[in-house]
Amino acid sequence: MSISILEACKKRKRRPKLYGFHNFGGAGCPIDPKGAFRDNIRLFLQECAEHHENDIHAMPTWCTLLVHETRKFVVPLYTFEEDVKCSPRSPYCDHCRCAGWSNHFVSKRKYHLIIPADEDWNKPLDNDLIDLQNHLLHGLIHCNGFGHLLCINGIEGGSKYLCGREIMDLWDRLCTNLGTRKITVEDLSKKRLMDLRLLYGVAYGHSWFGRWGYRFCRGSFGVAEHNYDRAIEVLSSLELDKIIQDFSTMEKRREIKQLILHYRYMSETQLVTIKDLLRFMLTIKSRAPLQINKPAAAPPTSNSKPSIRNKPLVKEKSMKYRSFTALANMDSRWPARRLEYAAEVIVNALKVKKEGKFCHGGMTRQDLRDAARLHIGDTGLLDYVLKSMNNVVVGNHIVCRTVNPTTRILEYSINEHGNEATISDPEIELLPKPLPASTLVPGFDVYSDLVAVYKNLLLDYKKLNLVELATRIVLDSKHFVKEWPFTDEADQYLRFICRLLPSFYDIETELNGKFPPGEIVVVPLHATVGELKQAVESALRDTYCITEGFLVIEIKELEELEDEEVLFGAVESGVELCVRGRGIDLENRLRYQSGADTWMVRCECGARDDDGERMVACDICEVWQHTRCCGIEDSEAVPPLFVCSGCCVSLGTLKTEASCAFECSDTLLLPSDTFGLELGY
Repeated sequence: MSISILEACKKRKRRPKLYGFHNFGGAGCPIDPKGAFRDNIRLFLQECAEHHENDIHAMPTWCTLLVHETRKFVVPLYTFEEDVKCSPRSPYCDHCRCAGWSNHFVSKRKYHLIIPADEDWNKPLDNDLIDLQNHLLHGLIHCNGFGHLLCINGIEGGSKYLCGREIMDLWDRLCTNLGTRKITVEDLSKKRLMDLRLLYGVAYGHSWFGRWGYRFCRGSFGVAEHNYDRAIEVLSSLELDKIIQDFSTMEKRREIKQLILHYRYMSETQLVTIKDLLRFMLTIKSRAPLQINKPAAAPPTSNSKPSIRNKPLVKEKSMKYRSFTALANMDSRWPARRLEYAAEVIVNALKVKKEGKFCHGGMTRQDLRDAARLHIGDTGLLDYVLKSMNNVVVGNHIVCRTVNPTTRILEYSINEHGNEATISDPEIELLPKPLPASTLVPGFDVYSDLVAVYKNLLLDYKKLNLVELATRIVLDSKHFVKEWPFTDEADQYLRFICRLLPSFYDIETELNGKFPPGEIVVVPLHATVGELKQAVESALRDTYCITEGFLVIEIKELEELEDEEVLFGAVESGVELCVRGRGIDLENRLRYQSGADTWMVRCECGARDDDGERMVACDICEVWQHTRCCGIEDSEAVPPLFVCSGCCVSLGTLKTEASCAFECSDTLLLPSDTFGLELGY
């Protein structure tokens, strides 16, 4: 069991290092690293973090304490170093694959930067901390400087102390200071059931993360960047007068017209388009709602019963339960039916435990995993489902995950879930029913007005098919990326991007013509060509699994120079250099982030790579396609036998040709495939 960083410092009888929250990573950071990320992160951990005595799952752990300057509370920022070879988790990165980085080499180390939930700041670290989903911040950065923002929970009430903007400012300063190269984020953030990537996209031309420089990375279902830009342009340019005219024959015409006219009257500038309307509403959303005068209640008489309002108000703890069916329909490399089957196996194991002799308490993660392995051999599938099993509904049971206060170990338990229990249980949060349209008062609650505009003018605007298509394109664009440009700063160092090229005896087809990104190499101003080669070897050996024995043979742009010659004056700093060498371990299974599987994606929407959406493989050609593009709804299970449309056409043609040949000949030996088809296999 781990102890908190403050208790560790007390035991060592020394004061912990404290840094200001709002300037850490910028002017308030004691280091000014100039190297590549793999070197900068080590300097950061050495100078700005306290090492934990006990590692979490054999991962070295550090903690940086940040003091909020105005409210004077302390925020812990944890950093975990994960060695992909020793980690029990998959060495491959699903986030890289979904971001289009399948061709990246597998990095040797991953760094997790985590700010836990408020209630966990002063608690010892859980062994399963990295797998929790309630962190205020969780960023993953590979040692090559490419990373992913996995979680930020301060956008809508995720923290009592920090807002999403403060957390994002800190994350952005850290990434800039540590020299990251590209960071992706999958924008699934919502506010009152509104997708912020659509709401902010129409209002500002970019997602909520766009204010920090995150731009379109790749779209799902074959959406390209020019499709996304055009969709944003179409939605933003919708004129309010045209909307009022289109809604004149609809049921909600009065409410929509009143809402638009109300905010036009409030605005000091002219609101012409829906972009102007949404931007104005988002600007004033923080103001207090208008108070509507209501008749005062008559004072109670002596004979009257005491009012319910006289009872003390008690704020009950609320807990949100999610349906596992909805989670199974989200992006995963396993089909929904396998995820649901694994969930049923886990629930059955918990039921056996609950009905046993010792019915109190739950099952530890390891015991539950071992019980499920009797029925499921795919440990990766089990780990994925167990990570999602937190306050989820599976059938008629609720699966909960808690920390045992005695052992500090995660335990799983189940409870019956029925309609009556759901309504009466105070732990279940009941969402308020929307008010009828006739009771909506424009201006009383700006967020309610935003929801009305979002739902009626963006989601349900059936007057124009173009609006419906544009909305779908924006919602299908979830992956955004920020790139820090490679610059040649004016100091006493030379900086190069060294791109690895295969030698003539290497199998170039292994790389499929998609070379991974080059490595940033920094050398002193008066370094020689030989010293640059040694620096390139050291960088590649330290960064990737397949280049641990790499030796540089030549640098293409410097092949006419001797190893003793000085680089300064011979080559310009900041350029890209092509490096050839030997020792690349192409037999190593830890080659590319796409993993060892060679599965192919070829969908009718145009997708040629995994984009994180739900897919199904054809049982004949084994090509993966989106279930949505194949006409399978997200709420539907994937059929046990699936044949894509292309194979159906081919089989139909083969069957027709075989039938014609059979009619022309009395004796004809049919091919085995055709024979099986005739029998209905």
